[in-house]
Amino acid sequence: MNIKIVSKTLIFAAVLALGACGATTKKDLNTKTSFWTGWKNFDPTTTRFEAYEGNLAQAPTGMLPILGGTFTIGQQDEFITAPRNSDRRTITVSSFFMDKYEVTNIAWREYLQWNQFVFGNTRPELVEALLPDTTVWRDEMAYNEPYEEYYFRHPAYSFYPVVGVSWEQAMAYCQWRTDRVNENFLVSNKYIELPPYNMLRPMTREAIDEMLVAAGHTNTEAYVTTVQLPYATALSYGYDGPEESVVEMYHLSYEWIRDHFVFNTEKYLKSKNYNPTLGAAARTNAHDITRKLNSADGLLLVGYRLPTEAEWEYAAFAPVADEDGLPTEGKIYPWSGYYPRDLSPKTKGKLMANFVRGKGDMMGVAGDHNDGYVMTAPVDAYEPNDFGLYNMAGNVNEWVLDVYRETSFEEMTEYNSFRGNVYKKLKKDKKGNLILTDYGTLAVEFGASDDKRNYRDGDASSLFDTDYPLDTVGLSEERKATIKHDPSDILIPRINDETRVYKGGSWKDRIYWLNPTTRRFKQQNESSSTIGFRCAMSVLGKE
Repeated sequence: MNIKIVSKTLIFAAVLALGACGATTKKDLNTKTSFWTGWKNFDPTTTRFEAYEGNLAQAPTGMLPILGGTFTIGQQDEFITAPRNSDRRTITVSSFFMDKYEVTNIAWREYLQWNQFVFGNTRPELVEALLPDTTVWRDEMAYNEPYEEYYFRHPAYSFYPVVGVSWEQAMAYCQWRTDRVNENFLVSNKYIELPPYNMLRPMTREAIDEMLVAAGHTNTEAYVTTVQLPYATALSYGYDGPEESVVEMYHLSYEWIRDHFVFNTEKYLKSKNYNPTLGAAARTNAHDITRKLNSADGLLLVGYRLPTEAEWEYAAFAPVADEDGLPTEGKIYPWSGYYPRDLSPKTKGKLMANFVRGKGDMMGVAGDHNDGYVMTAPVDAYEPNDFGLYNMAGNVNEWVLDVYRETSFEEMTEYNSFRGNVYKKLKKDKKGNLILTDYGTLAVEFGASDDKRNYRDGDASSLFDTDYPLDTVGLSEERKATIKHDPSDILIPRINDETRVYKGGSWKDRIYWLNPTTRRFKQQNESSSTIGFRCAMSVLGKE
């Protein structure tokens, strides 16, 4: 009898314990009162500790959420002549966001226009460095001049993928996009005020001095430079002096624009000396002093970037579980099926991507057997994959974040796999002030021990010194001694720490390269008419 009583008591205690666990999740853990000390949060009579819950950032514009999971990365089929650089591994990828479409020409023109407006008057070379290389369309035995001249700027190609962009340029775009989206959020929600874009136009000296004084700068001479303008142009900018052929006007110096005008997310969060004009909704601290937002507020995006190779391949295959809870195995291409054509009754025979069918066959014969495009196609052409992403195969290859090594898949970690980590820190001057780059972002630096691009390398060819000067005249004997190879030797290994992966196949590739497991490489400062990119973003907290 006693045993039965104890048994019922234990069962009842277990039920109470389970209920208590559920209550902790729903009621005890909240942002109004501390579960750990009992003090109230946001209390003006105490320390005003601010407590927020969850990821409060705005949804990243242009992106789709990709729910992470386990999948098999690497070679999905046997190709006798293919490079053995993608061994199969089962890994797990965290959830992330990814662009629905490849970045387009019109998106890149918006990027150029912003930089032209901000830096064009004072540092035009900064704008020129952002231009895509249109010479990538040149072919000694083809007439591609219309593409070289019109592909990037003509509105007929506005929603085609931008090409001629290097990995380095793509990374810079991701940073710029992060800053513009965060700035737009802060301005739209009145945390900061809209930057004074009118100050970037040429003005009379009196007008520009007045604006600088109003902004708190008494030494206006250091922030003003002279510009010569035709009389008609000067009139359009408010000149009201005597009629002349050339008028002397003024605009803000490059240094002032870089230091005060350009919004950069990290600079806004971490720089003590950078404080854009706060708006009506700006936060206050414990002493009722108006403050900038900080990362603990959870309102700013974590940042656009290139996807890792593992993320890209996972997103391309879109391994969505079926009704039995199992993902489709053995897919060769991003779409549902194993063939390059649609097999559904209504659109049977329609090509699923933009690629080369065979020698000299860039688009197929007229009708549904035609992919529709000799070269690139609009980024929303063809059907999306099961994640809703367009053109994850064909059209253009896409840069990913990783440094290329032939043996990467043999050495990779089982979760969030990536080769290319360089642990950076903000660069400071001798006085401890943060240093800015030419584009107004925060400069970074790293030591040799922080560079993990060669960690557990395994690829012997990438260990060679490939920094070969073509002319050794004037070099020290120590440097000459490190040059172990003849620069003219075509068999010298070309893999180094700036060799990046690109994937996906393009309008110029055979169908083999449309398999998401295939991988190729190119130097990060090079570009091609067959390579574009799309952005990704990490997910914080609950997935």
